[in-house]
This record gives sequence, C-alpha cells and structure tokens, in this order.
Amino acid sequence: MTEQAIPVITIDGPGGSGKGTIAGLLASRLGWNLLDSGALYRLLAFAAQNHGVSLTNEEALEALAAHLDVQFVAGDDAREQHIILEGEEVTRAIRTEAAGAGASQVAALPAVRAALLQRQRAFREAPGLVADGRDMGTVVFADAQLKVYLTASAEERAGRRHRQLLEKGEAANLASLLDEIVARDDRDMNRSVAPLRPAEDAILIDSTQMDIEEVLEMVHKEAQKRDLLN
Repeated sequence: MTEQAIPVITIDGPGGSGKGTIAGLLASRLGWNLLDSGALYRLLAFAAQNHGVSLTNEEALEALAAHLDVQFVAGDDAREQHIILEGEEVTRAIRTEAAGAGASQVAALPAVRAALLQRQRAFREAPGLVADGRDMGTVVFADAQLKVYLTASAEERAGRRHRQLLEKGEAANLASLLDEIVARDDRDMNRSVAPLRPAEDAILIDSTQMDIEEVLEMVHKEAQKRDLLN
C-alpha cells in the first residue's frame, strides 16, 4: 500500500473542543494509528523549559524539535495514552495550561513547524491514521480522505477544562481559563503560518451541546460514507 493510499482522518479545532478525546476513541475503535500533533508542540515547549531554551529562540527550538526524543504508548483505556519524553513520562506534565500556552507560542514559529512536519507525516502507516491538531487537514495531511473541524463555544470549552482540573484535584479559576482560551484562539487563528481554520472540504461539528458519544458516532458515520472502514 502506497503512502497516499493509507487512509487518514484529520480532526482539527481549537483547544478544549474535545478533538483529542474523539481522535483517541476513534483510533481505538478503528484499530488505526494515532497522532496527537498538539502534544508534539507541548513536548517541545516542555523540553525547551527543561533545557533552558527560550520560547522565542527560533533557531534553538528548531534544533531541539529535530532531535525530540518522544514516544506515544497506548494505555489500557482508549482515552488514555502515555507520553514519554527523553525516557521520562510527561503525560500529565504537558497538559497544564502553561504548557498549552507554550505550545501555541512555539507553533507560531515557521522553522519549528517545518522541523516537525516530516515527523508528523511519518505517523501515516497502515491500516490508517487518525490525526488531531490545528492544521492536520489544511497542511500536514491536505489529502486526507475525511477532514473534521470540531469546535465549541469558548465558554463551554473553559467549563470543560475547569471540570477536568477540579476532578483531578487541581485548583482552577473559570474566568482565568476563559481568558486563556480566548487569548490562545486569537493567537492560533491570526498567526502568519498555518493559522487555525477549517479546511475547505472539512465537516464542521459544533460540540457545544453534544456529548462525546454523539460526536464520535457522527465522525464514524462520515468515515463509513467514504468507505474508509473496509
């Protein structure tokens, strides 16, 4: 099977829209590979902090991105995966709001995006790939057979994140989370390189009033329509 013949489903959208959860569940259901592209940028921002590299030092970040030692290991639960950076589990450490803001910052740098582009495309292996991020359908896998743009209101996304943090026993301020999400949306949508936007041929899903299972079933049905599950 040629690389172009390997099916790809992309799920793009803003932070907190649920795209990571949906991508993980869908990949598990289909038995496909999974690419959490957002994690790569979070990992880079986290690694930069560990190595004392400024998030504005594009040259140093490019070099760090090119040699990023990372592994994605599936967990027992479809919603769970373990992320190993330089031999250390950092799954929870890179899911902080600070790491998310750092990821958004480094993702705006052209040299960093170029360094990580080929690494992301290397995840395209049989029997198929589910890739989530912010430019999977517009840039990384522009030839994907199914593209989904998943969104929700900023208020709903902040509320979801707030509940997640409280469930983990972590302190959280809803107003601050909303401010951070709005700021990240603005940064992602207005950056000069690969801004966050739906691909022209993407299916748009607003999950504000939907639960996870409803979104998952909708995406699964779209995949069936395109004969991607044979």
